[in-house]
Amino acid sequence: RVTSIADRLNVEFALIHKERKKANEVDRMVLVGDVKDRVAILVDDMADTCGTICHAADKLMSAGATKVYAILTHGIFSGPALSRINNAAFEAVVVTNTIPQEEKMKHCPKIQFIDISMILAEAIRRTHNGESVSYLFSHVPL
Repeated sequence: RVTSIADRLNVEFALIHKERKKANEVDRMVLVGDVKDRVAILVDDMADTCGTICHAADKLMSAGATKVYAILTHGIFSGPALSRINNAAFEAVVVTNTIPQEEKMKHCPKIQFIDISMILAEAIRRTHNGESVSYLFSHVPL
């Protein structure tokens, strides 16, 4: 996923390898690549309590990143998530609106959302009509 995004944006990439000893608990995080004097963008499918993603942001800043952003598909943001984000090094945490974020945004100004309703509607329409959904990966409707 990282190489695909980096290739489409024509940028270099680094990644954070995380090891878990058990579910929902990161044992170790290793940064692979150089982020010194660069803007870092963390990409993940979801964030719940945000312990992992905030830890990753700290690791990136410690490695010399100038700014850190997060882009997430699903922002669950339960428990201590909002206070963790507020206290973390993020410039912004951008999520889709698969989960309503208005209330959470009131308590955490770093959270921003992207409306994906048109993309989901087009995917449903294409599925219903037997058309290609993979077409949407390279042709995003506005």
